[in-house]
Amino acid sequence: MALGPVSWRASCILGVLWTLSCGAGASGADSGSRGVGSRMPPQLEIGNEADGIRYAQHQDRPVDCWEVRTQNSSKWCHFIQTNPDCQMDSGFLNYLNGVFCVFPLGLLPLVVTLYVLWLLYLFLILGVTAEKFFCPNLSAISTNLRLAHNVAGVTFLAFGNGAPDVFSAVVAFSDPRTAGLAIGALFGAGVFVTTVVAGGIALLKPFTVASRPFLRDAVFYMVAVFLTFTVLYFRRITLAGALSYLGLYIFYVLTVVICTWIHRRQRGEGLSPAGSGQPDRASDPEDEDSLSSSVHSEEYEEEYRPLLPSAEGTLQILTKSVNPLDRRKWRRKSCYWRFLKVFKMPVEFVMLLTVPVVDPDQEDHNWKRPLNCLHLITSPLVCILTLKSGAYGLYKIQGVFPVWGLGILIGAFLAAIVFCTTKNEEPPKYHCVFAFLGFLASALWINAVATEVVNILRTLGVVFQLSNTVLGLTLLAWGNSIGDTFSDLTMARHGYPRMAFSACFGGIIFNMLVGVGLGCLLQMTSSQLAVKLELDGLLVWILAGALGLSLVFSFISVPAQCFQLGRGYGVCLLLYYLAFLTVALLTEFKVIQLPAP
Repeated sequence: MALGPVSWRASCILGVLWTLSCGAGASGADSGSRGVGSRMPPQLEIGNEADGIRYAQHQDRPVDCWEVRTQNSSKWCHFIQTNPDCQMDSGFLNYLNGVFCVFPLGLLPLVVTLYVLWLLYLFLILGVTAEKFFCPNLSAISTNLRLAHNVAGVTFLAFGNGAPDVFSAVVAFSDPRTAGLAIGALFGAGVFVTTVVAGGIALLKPFTVASRPFLRDAVFYMVAVFLTFTVLYFRRITLAGALSYLGLYIFYVLTVVICTWIHRRQRGEGLSPAGSGQPDRASDPEDEDSLSSSVHSEEYEEEYRPLLPSAEGTLQILTKSVNPLDRRKWRRKSCYWRFLKVFKMPVEFVMLLTVPVVDPDQEDHNWKRPLNCLHLITSPLVCILTLKSGAYGLYKIQGVFPVWGLGILIGAFLAAIVFCTTKNEEPPKYHCVFAFLGFLASALWINAVATEVVNILRTLGVVFQLSNTVLGLTLLAWGNSIGDTFSDLTMARHGYPRMAFSACFGGIIFNMLVGVGLGCLLQMTSSQLAVKLELDGLLVWILAGALGLSLVFSFISVPAQCFQLGRGYGVCLLLYYLAFLTVALLTEFKVIQLPAP
């Protein structure tokens, strides 16, 4: 996962938005006028409370949190602390309180800059966790369950690749105020991947598309977009709607399995089991080595291999297992790789300590006896302390003993049993259970980080007076899509453009259907079987329409070119995305708006 494109785009857009929002905030503080992107309806009546803070009374609802910039700067902190719309119910840090209460007004640009850098680092954490810990464990689970490759590809592998998007959507749908983030991110990522990434693949290497998989994925994606159009029109997702999303995805999986079975039966083959290996997946661009470098690496390892093999001690195994840096690889890699590795190392070290990884391709299945025993303590502790931002883990049983302490005791007992009944050289028969433990721990890590991402984006929306939708379709969509972008473009550059192009349309189907369906389903209760959506008017329809038009364009133009895509198709897609982004930003800043009735 690389941060260069994200950092560049984020810096550009935030620089423009900061200039605009500062002017809007200053005019709002002095004259009480509405700022750029303000969401306060003109019918609201402004009244003064006894403490001097202004509130909008409209059906007994407090003023929207975006209106803090229209208040006098001396009253920002009190506004944030007393307005219910500004309260953050999840997450470990209160970013709004940090901006408006902890730091003085003069340091606001510095604080926002630090928040943006922390946001980029959170995207890095999401990429590292999903790529090196979440996906490998899902792959090991699918191998142990002996799933066919195509089934594993559209289920477990799709879940692994789309984990940041899905968890971000689930977190965003948990609050109606941030539902626009989920809509913007899912639709924005869809437009970005089907235009910028697909167009980049065509520009890098013209190729012939696999016709039937493309038509199948495009049809299912258009159906998903039409279903979302219906949801947006009614501004609510019912239980039937959420189940429709999940049902459509199950139907998609069945269609993939049946079509693959029919195609292979026509060729005299059957469905290949996954027991012999894990599903194909895109490799990490930073770990890509040419054939010559691979041979050189093998010769290097052979040269430095000890003449007399000696068994490693327990402490030596533990020390080597938690070290995220391979000094031999460090010497061979470029300066860019080293720079990025420095930022990744703290994340990888924490993940190595808390998340077990099972690798069926290795001879010992990545069995590290002392570290895996330690995982029996640290992994449950992570699950307890990351669930609901530690609310459950800090609960005291009978008001005396904390839940996290009980988790440590149980984990230590199990670790002692495993340590005494296993050997360093041979993994136990139940080693596959660690894949499920690693899957759960990495999933909760991703969920916790996604919660912080959503909270920071909501804070930036308040500071810049931007809608959640535009933040979702820009920063959140770019951040969650950058890993897929680099992996797909790397595959295309190395001679696999068909595979990369198929991943553009196949992967985002899972993100939309499961992201919306599961995200809304988890928020429903027995008394509230619907999720209300607070949308941002015209911008949402432009976003949904842009995604629908991009899919229709590809659905018509690709067969019209006899499924042979060249650079002209790629240029058209890139120009389309630039036009869409321009229209979306002009709509956000009220340059484009519907005429008053």
